[in-house]
Amino acid sequence: MLQISKLNAWYGASHALQDISLEVARGEIVCLIGRNGAGKTTTLKSIMGLMDRTRGSVIFKGKELLQQPAHIRFALGLAYVPEERRIVQGLSVRENLRLGLVASAEKKREAELIGEIAMIFPRLAERMDQEAVTMSGGEQQMLAIARAMIAKPDLIMLDEPSEGIMPVLVDEMFELFRSMKAQGTTVLLVEQNVELALDIADRAYVLDQGAVVHQASAQDLLADDEIKERYCSV
Repeated sequence: MLQISKLNAWYGASHALQDISLEVARGEIVCLIGRNGAGKTTTLKSIMGLMDRTRGSVIFKGKELLQQPAHIRFALGLAYVPEERRIVQGLSVRENLRLGLVASAEKKREAELIGEIAMIFPRLAERMDQEAVTMSGGEQQMLAIARAMIAKPDLIMLDEPSEGIMPVLVDEMFELFRSMKAQGTTVLLVEQNVELALDIADRAYVLDQGAVVHQASAQDLLADDEIKERYCSV
């Protein structure tokens, strides 16, 4: 579904990504792991078209997207949940969900899709008319994921979804990811909790200083204490 080849990205003069290559097949959960500053978030932003300067190839469902703006990538079925969530202050949970459909062909099914989201996220169902920013951090993260899911993307990219969230909600969130995979959703995941991420993933890529330094099945990486210690501690 997604094929990245020799992807480079820059922040000003800083060469942040150096020839990143990776693949995500339909229905997979693939993790990007590595220390802070390794280039994981920059990789997701580059795939989504949110970096000013990039070079290489981003092929999604057979189409080259490198020169396409983010809204075109979204319309083609690519979704991104950034680390900072971007919940809109002053809007209710329901209104934030509706924002996920603004540029979607699914907009005419708004009521039906919000109903489906309410079934998947019972915590949000109880808070539909509550101002979204008054919820807990974990509930806001669920809303950010739900807002991306509501437009039925083919691939969803998640950046550090468990950061700053109570353990009980983290467990609930990762059960959701298992359910998404079982229903055929394709996921590219950046996650600080390496063992939890690898436990639900099919494969993983290890990044260090803007480059892929290792790739393997998730189970092989779970068993490799040296790789985890060397590249995955914060």
